[in-house]
Amino acid sequence: MPEARVARRPGLSVRWKLTLSYAGFLLLAMLLLLAVVWLFLLRYVPADASVTMDGFTPGRDDLVRAFAPAAAWALLFLLAFGLAGGWFLAGRMLAPLGRITSATRKTAEGSLSHRIELEGRSDEFRELADSFDAMLARLEAHIAEQQRFAANASHELRTPLAITQTMLEVARDDPGADQALVERLRLVNGRAIELTEALLLLSRADRRAFHRDAVDLSLLAEESVETLLPLAERRGVAVEASGDVVAALGSPALLLQLTTNLVHNAIVHNLPEGGEVTVTTVAAPGRAVLVVENTGPALAPHVVATLTEPFQRGAERIRGDHAGVGLGLAIVQSIVTAHDGVLVVEPGPRGGLRVSVRLPAAVSSPPGPSHPA
Repeated sequence: MPEARVARRPGLSVRWKLTLSYAGFLLLAMLLLLAVVWLFLLRYVPADASVTMDGFTPGRDDLVRAFAPAAAWALLFLLAFGLAGGWFLAGRMLAPLGRITSATRKTAEGSLSHRIELEGRSDEFRELADSFDAMLARLEAHIAEQQRFAANASHELRTPLAITQTMLEVARDDPGADQALVERLRLVNGRAIELTEALLLLSRADRRAFHRDAVDLSLLAEESVETLLPLAERRGVAVEASGDVVAALGSPALLLQLTTNLVHNAIVHNLPEGGEVTVTTVAAPGRAVLVVENTGPALAPHVVATLTEPFQRGAERIRGDHAGVGLGLAIVQSIVTAHDGVLVVEPGPRGGLRVSVRLPAAVSSPPGPSHPA
């Protein structure tokens, strides 16, 4: 989970601080110059004017009255010049810092493929940018290595697990075999196959190795509901899909898996009887939104916050038929992140969960007719 930001009182930006510093130093220099004029020039002039044989000679007071307005206007000009020039210079100096800040925000959002690549001669900002780029490169290589390992390990496990499943199917038809033991082994092996496939899908989503097309989320919602309708009927859960015809930009296979995972999760983790699941698609400005709500036991916010972590199943790690391998919402989170979307998981108003998926829209279109299922 991302760490909460430290609450701080609002203050001046660094650019404003530098601007005020430049203007302040400029005014201070002007005041020092005026002080020098007073100390080393005006104090030697007599205070009163005098009349000599050659004419009128102004005194110190006359010089001050003549010089003070010009000096005041000069101070105002220098203040305006210092603020404008300081703002410009501070902006030029802090421009690399803005690029570094933008890069850190992208990294915090999970993107490691970008680089700052700050051009110019070496200085403190460029050393910081180069160090940050080197850190991103090492992190990206390390995570890519972990993803390749997970994908390769999962791929290698598929064959022996499939062979074991076939052997167990054969043993189940053998009258002399312990059928209870065979059935238990078959269920355990089936769960291992599900876990392997889920890890492969998770690795594929994390690598963003897919092509993006326009995908109608309402059709995916209908397909997922139709596929899982037998499971919902066995569990006594009513499922309904409706909403706008809205196109998201992404992989049809991954978005179908995302929708299926959400609907499956909503059916399995529901009330013992009389449960409900609603699947809704909404067209928002620049966004395609999928909302899946279900009834169920009330969940505490701190429990809901952990549900997108791998192998989490609500308040307890329960095992049972169709309980899954605990990667359903983790896969959803990875698919949403790979599609540059936003996943919001929150307690439902009637218990259960309300899961909202906001994806980039393929086209900006007005809401269309609903697709009841």
